[in-house]
Amino acid sequence: MATVKTATLTFRIEPGLKEALRIAADLEHRSIANMVEVLIRDHCERQGIAIVHSEEAENSNGAHS
Repeated sequence: MATVKTATLTFRIEPGLKEALRIAADLEHRSIANMVEVLIRDHCERQGIAIVHSEEAENSNGAHS
């Protein structure tokens, strides 16, 4: 099985939100990056937004593995 390549995401956030994110991540024994991923996935699921995985995106663009 091929390893999924991750993308880098850089953004600025208010210090209070960052601290709240850190606390939430600590409470769930997660890294901040993993907590952000969980929050995004949960939001997308609630909104009915499909998450296209890397392999599916490549295949839909005509690339073959």
